[in-house]
Amino acid sequence: MGKVVALIPCAGQGKRMGGHVSKQFMEVDGRPLLAYTLAQFEKHPLIDNLVLVTREEDIDYCWQEVIKKEAFTKVTQIVPGGRERQDSVYQGLLALSEETDWVVVHDGARPLISTAAISAVLKTALAKGAAIIGVPAKDTIKMVNPDFTVQMTPPREFLWHVQTPQVFPRELLMRAYREAAEHGWQGTDDASLVERLGVKVHMVQGDYNNIKITTPEDFVFLQEILRSKH
Repeated sequence: MGKVVALIPCAGQGKRMGGHVSKQFMEVDGRPLLAYTLAQFEKHPLIDNLVLVTREEDIDYCWQEVIKKEAFTKVTQIVPGGRERQDSVYQGLLALSEETDWVVVHDGARPLISTAAISAVLKTALAKGAAIIGVPAKDTIKMVNPDFTVQMTPPREFLWHVQTPQVFPRELLMRAYREAAEHGWQGTDDASLVERLGVKVHMVQGDYNNIKITTPEDFVFLQEILRSKH
């Protein structure tokens, strides 16, 4: 299997949260949001190390207030990120050791990822080469023209909401990001850059609770889920 590293981008400012603290450091039941995410990878037996990507001005705070306070032992590096998520992931990839065989990219603001989901997407990637996690769309999706008229209604049975983790061989993901930088490609997730290389990416069904915390309403949902677990 080789060495597996979880790359956690968490360099966003969280402007939609409306606070003065970066959303990944906002407290939920006395713990930083990021701590919930990291804990799932810290305890997973197949994850060897974690590399975080944050804003440069948050690096010291992250070490002191999250990594040391929570006693995370698998975090080996915190790398300064870029302007966009894609830039941040690329900076994280450049910081990885060449001994890294597999990269598990997961958004720092998805704290409800489960151990079972991490295992499932890893198992599929190791068997088939590249894998992502997501859930089938529940609602009908419309493609809309610039004038807001409906262009078409794609068949719902083929539509999935994509989440993270997304798992790839390090060399493949590095090549995808390098070519994206060279050609100016922009992707909304890591898999979209790999797909541009003609590589098949396999979907694994995850959990509808694995949301990305973006708005104050998401925080309320997160608190309710955590309380129900307790």
